[in-house]
Amino acid sequence: MPDLGVGGQAVIEGVMMRSRNRIATAVRIPSGEILVKSEEYISLARRYKMLGLPVIRGVITFFEMLILGIKTLNFSADIAVKEIEREEAAANGKAYIPHERRHSSLVLVGTAIFALALGILIFFFLPLAISSLLNVDKGAVGFNLIAGTIRLIMFLAYVWVISLFGEFKRVFQYHGAEHKSIFTYENGEDLTIENVSRYTTFHPRCGTSFILIVALFAILIYSISDTIYAVLAGAPPTLLKRFLLHFILLPLVAGGAYELLKLSGKTRDNKLTRILIQPGLWLQRITTREPSPDQMEVAIVALETALGVTESKLSVKKTCL
Repeated sequence: MPDLGVGGQAVIEGVMMRSRNRIATAVRIPSGEILVKSEEYISLARRYKMLGLPVIRGVITFFEMLILGIKTLNFSADIAVKEIEREEAAANGKAYIPHERRHSSLVLVGTAIFALALGILIFFFLPLAISSLLNVDKGAVGFNLIAGTIRLIMFLAYVWVISLFGEFKRVFQYHGAEHKSIFTYENGEDLTIENVSRYTTFHPRCGTSFILIVALFAILIYSISDTIYAVLAGAPPTLLKRFLLHFILLPLVAGGAYELLKLSGKTRDNKLTRILIQPGLWLQRITTREPSPDQMEVAIVALETALGVTESKLSVKKTCL
């Protein structure tokens, strides 16, 4: 199966899709209409040759998708808030006056930095601190195996806990719709509800699979780096030095994991690849749900818009913003 470089993200009552040249976000509102926002998007890794080199492009893509993800989530949240305000105004017999909400680039970047810092604190530094407090094996491999296991347990616990909240069920359904529509496109079939519904919600290039690959790849890279440090310094690194060393190598870990994720997408029919990507697909049993036909429609609209499709097989009311 070809890897055509299309990706996406579930948002509040909708889906964001990204092609090589465009990003499109489609959101369903209570009236049944689908609101669509699209814009041209060319990654920095494609615009500048040096940034497109292996590993480096993974780091660039990670930060780009972090900012774009927050941006599209803000867009879907704004629509949700406007619909609530519209319903409240109607219930009170008042005319609805929409308020324009603008999110500056500075705010978006600041939010992305805060989210990244919080993630590093919780899922990066905390496992190292817990491993040190437990006084586990100070050897490079042993320590990183324990820290990596704690990191994985924390991540799995986090994903499982948020899956218990009813509000996330529909987001996970849209996540499933995103995967199913991408599978349909990758197989060269028409984007119809009938075709999309036949495919699985588990996709090997999913972001949750990427995080799992990062966690496992980190154990290898950090074991090597800690061993080199111990040989050169004559002693294992302290907690602070270990954190700083691992933090410096984080781009290498993220970039390397991105290359492994792309490789898994291109070789997904290989027997060894299918075995290696299985844990990521198992994790998607938590982060994806089977979508309804209405949700698949939204994902199809987003994907068609991102691809620049002008003649859709769907007969659905949509408004381009």
